[in-house]
Amino acid sequence: MKKRIAILGSTGSIGVQALNVIRNHKELFEVEVLTAHSNYTRLIEQAIEFKPNTVVITQKEYYSKVQEALSKYDIKVFAGEDSMADVMEMTTIDIVLTAVVGFAGLKPTLRAIENGKTIALANKETMVVAGKLVTDLAREKNVAILPVDSEHSAIFQCLAGETFNAIDRLLLTASGGPFFGKTLDYLKGVTVADALKHPNWVMGRKVTIDSATLMNKGLEVIEAKWLFNVRPEQIEVVVHPQSIVHSLVEFQDGSIKAQLGLPSMELPIQYAFSYPLRISSNLPKFNFANYSQLSFYEPDRKTFPCLDLAYTAMNRGGNMPCIMNAANEIAVQSFIEEKIAFVDIPNLIGNIMDNSGCFMENPTLEDLLKTDSEMRIKAQEWIDNKRN
Repeated sequence: MKKRIAILGSTGSIGVQALNVIRNHKELFEVEVLTAHSNYTRLIEQAIEFKPNTVVITQKEYYSKVQEALSKYDIKVFAGEDSMADVMEMTTIDIVLTAVVGFAGLKPTLRAIENGKTIALANKETMVVAGKLVTDLAREKNVAILPVDSEHSAIFQCLAGETFNAIDRLLLTASGGPFFGKTLDYLKGVTVADALKHPNWVMGRKVTIDSATLMNKGLEVIEAKWLFNVRPEQIEVVVHPQSIVHSLVEFQDGSIKAQLGLPSMELPIQYAFSYPLRISSNLPKFNFANYSQLSFYEPDRKTFPCLDLAYTAMNRGGNMPCIMNAANEIAVQSFIEEKIAFVDIPNLIGNIMDNSGCFMENPTLEDLLKTDSEMRIKAQEWIDNKRN
């Protein structure tokens, strides 16, 4: 039987590539649900092509446009963030690809787990802000969480067949982003356009900016802790500008396994959809002769302090990763809107973490929702004060 897939965030970079995987393997997969935030035109195009059971546009003002465009098709149309979570109760969904950006992915992911859906996880913020809640619920419901981020997919693949072998270290590779090797003085003058010029990957704006600050790698470090049940000190970051080695695992005997491939998100998406099988791919084959040198470097933590902020949040635990994530989401959006400078991003995040006034060791979901809301307000106040 075909696997029926819900794609949360179908109009973004991950969603578009996931649909390409489905398009190339129509005999194995079909689309059951598509959701989008505001890109209603692309959502309509996708719905007409893939004929899902249901679509959701979370920005309600676009509901009538989507409804009218799809009225002659047998497709249900809903609007609002609550609807995105509600459709996770559909019994016809086998796999949920969570590809929405940021904190917004948390509630629908939890609802999907509650209803026993396999999770193909591309929304790292879900694990960052609520890793314990998510993993505890998945364990209770016997739900598989299959990582889609290239780094976590690489680790997941390296661990295949190693159930009884102890992990010594996880080594997450980072491209270094567009500013690898640059100085702090250089970063003071960079523009949004500069930060969006990633050398290897085509991604959405938020994750591309996070890559430029190294916060993306920090978020992935926290995600790895929960996905693979390791201690913070077992997770290391190494800068690998070619983006060919997607991550590595070192075992207690000193052996290291790595997963390699050309930089494309379609491979980890496809692997999550087809797991435990590997199926054919239309992607270009890797040619070692084209990569005579693969290089690795220590991350520049002084110039890019967001990585250490993430380690601090992970070691503190509780709702501190949620505090950090909320501040980062506001900081990145404000940088994109040219309200703050690139170098202000870690300053804002560090300030909010130091002065949150709401740390909790064992937060509930309600606590995390409140923390996120309050820290966004504090972050915006920091920006307003800086601009005045």
